[in-house]
Amino acid sequence: MDAEKPTTSASAAAAQDPNQLLDSPQHGPTLSSASSFEALTRHDPNLSRLATKMFQKTEEYITHELNAPLEDYKLLEDMNKATIAKYKDMRQIAENLNASTSELSLKFQQLAPLMQQIDEISDTVDKLEAAAYKLDAYSIALENRVKCVLQRKSGGQVAQ
Repeated sequence: MDAEKPTTSASAAAAQDPNQLLDSPQHGPTLSSASSFEALTRHDPNLSRLATKMFQKTEEYITHELNAPLEDYKLLEDMNKATIAKYKDMRQIAENLNASTSELSLKFQQLAPLMQQIDEISDTVDKLEAAAYKLDAYSIALENRVKCVLQRKSGGQVAQ
């Protein structure tokens, strides 16, 4: 007979029917025990304010979580653009260096015969310088002989 008495406690109701906690008193069964919100019934304003604040914070959190990878992709895109610009600059520099190297190579080829002539002239000057030193040494030796001969002649005339 105790089982037939209506009780108001939730534990007694749960003991009678475990699905009764999931039922809305006005609209019947619900999906979970947490979905006890009834649109037309009055609720605690503090609870409504806190729920609204929670939903706003959750929205902000999810928005930031979804925007973070987007910002990462934007940063990556900016880095790629900067890298492309840097590579374009490097390519221009390489092309300029290639043109300068080609120009210098052509000038060197044009100057090669002249440098060969300069080398030949330098060799000739070295030989001429060696010959001049030999000639100078010979002239000094000849001068010394002439002085000796003149001294003998003048020494022979004084003695006579």
